[in-house]
Amino acid sequence: MLTDLHNYLYHLEPTGGIPLKGTGIVLGLALLAVHLLAWKKGDAAKAFLKGFPRSYAWGVALLSFGWLWGMMCLANIDMGEFYFLRQYFLMAVPAGFVLVLVYVKEFLAVRALGSLMLLAAGPVLAAAFLQPPVTRLLLPILAYAWIIVGMFFVGMPFLMRDWTTWLLAKPVRWNVAVWSGIAYGALMLVLAVTTY
Repeated sequence: MLTDLHNYLYHLEPTGGIPLKGTGIVLGLALLAVHLLAWKKGDAAKAFLKGFPRSYAWGVALLSFGWLWGMMCLANIDMGEFYFLRQYFLMAVPAGFVLVLVYVKEFLAVRALGSLMLLAAGPVLAAAFLQPPVTRLLLPILAYAWIIVGMFFVGMPFLMRDWTTWLLAKPVRWNVAVWSGIAYGALMLVLAVTTY
C-alpha cells in the first residue's frame, strides 16, 4: 500500500501519478484558506506565529508526520548502486528520530516544518514535470520557495522567529503577506481549473 502511495505521489507508475490539475486545485484552495483565515482571525494568527517556533507539541506532531513520510520514501526510493545501504538507513532513521525528539527540543517545530516543506516539494514538482501549460510554473515556483525556506528552517531555525518578528513589526507588512498569499492562491486555483 505504501509503495503504491509513494509511486503515485512521485509519478513512478507507468500510468502516471498525482495529476497537475488536482495538485493545483488543492494548493490553490490551501493557500486561500490559510491566508483568508490569517486575514479574518489576524490576532489569533499572529499569536500562533509568535508561539509556534518554540512549541514542542507542534514539533513532535510535525516531526512524526515527516518521519513517517521519510520512512515511506526511504523504503521505496531507487537508491541505485547504494541499494545495499537501505537496511542500515531503515534502522538508523528511527533511532535518529527518537534522538532528535529527546535532545533537539530547541526550535523543533521550525526544524520539523522545514523538513516537511522539503518533502512536500517533491510531489508538487513531479506533478508539474514536463506538463504542457506554461501556467504550471506556479507550482514549481512555490515548491522551490518551500525548498529554499525549508533548508533555512532546518539549518537555521531561529530565522523563523526573526522573520516573524520583522513581519509583525508593522501592519503593512502583515497585510502585504496575507494579501499576496490570497492573490497567489486565487490565481493558482483559477488557472488550475481553466488551463491545467
